[in-house]
Amino acid sequence: MSTKTAKEAAGAAPAEEGSLALDLYRQVTRIRALELLLNRYVKEHGFGGFWHPGLGQEAVQAGAVMALRREDYLYYAHRGLGYALVKGMAPEVLLGDLFGRTGGSVGGKGGGTVHFVDPELGVLGQGGTLGSNFVLGAGAATSIQILGEDRVVAVFFGDGAAARGTFHEAALQAAVWKLPIVWVCENNGWHLSAPFSDQSPTEDIADRAAAYGVPGVVVDGQDALAVRAATLAAVERARAGEGPSLVEAKTLRIRGHYEGDPQKYRDDIADGLEVPRDPLAILRERVPAAEADALDAVAAEEAEAALEKALAMPKGGPEVVTQGVWA
Repeated sequence: MSTKTAKEAAGAAPAEEGSLALDLYRQVTRIRALELLLNRYVKEHGFGGFWHPGLGQEAVQAGAVMALRREDYLYYAHRGLGYALVKGMAPEVLLGDLFGRTGGSVGGKGGGTVHFVDPELGVLGQGGTLGSNFVLGAGAATSIQILGEDRVVAVFFGDGAAARGTFHEAALQAAVWKLPIVWVCENNGWHLSAPFSDQSPTEDIADRAAAYGVPGVVVDGQDALAVRAATLAAVERARAGEGPSLVEAKTLRIRGHYEGDPQKYRDDIADGLEVPRDPLAILRERVPAAEADALDAVAAEEAEAALEKALAMPKGGPEVVTQGVWA
């Protein structure tokens, strides 16, 4: 399926599209504010781990998550924190997790990388290895099917993780059993330090869906409206019992694989924090400038307040290692 424009994909009336664009802008600018805050914090104070920035990829995360219901399950990828933020987790809780603070959702265990969880919001976390989300997502979808629940599972991953055998194993069984899964691939063109073209025989990961008899769609990952529309179609298909779909969002990796990555392997590094085909700029064409400016200001204030709250939380001590361990 070819990439559609946002308006074609959304199929919404102008007034409806304008309202949706504003809602998306609110979420994208919230993510952006936290991304910029973390970029500044790491530069000024360092970071006790590896922060994988999602700057420039906010439209994928916001657009796809906004196609879900509160009760739907989410397995996020490792880049950025927009998934959990848009799903409803508080920004100070997410920062608390990143900084290893006891007020984070995992009580201080997650310092240094993304470990967020909130079952009430459907945020089920991620596995310990890259690509383990595929089989975890299939397991969650199997539970939905067995229990007869009206939920779907969204599994996010990058183009690098798409090469893992867990994807193919999970996709085969999920397709056969028509499990309620939506796979959302954030294809930013880089497998850590190797360009996508060095790792894939095809231009589109979405082509792989055909091998399992499920739909695969390519969408402009910088256009939040287009991402939401494509994901919503896949979510509705899964909810109707028609099985999985694969949405591939073509996006850009603006920063390194991790913050501080010297990126000696690439020659297209842009100075500063400017984002080509910025998701915020694309949405600004569809919303009133004054409202967008107001939302930017609110998002910046929210991010600063969240940082203050997170830094006021106690750090987790050695005792947190055994908390919640049952075997």
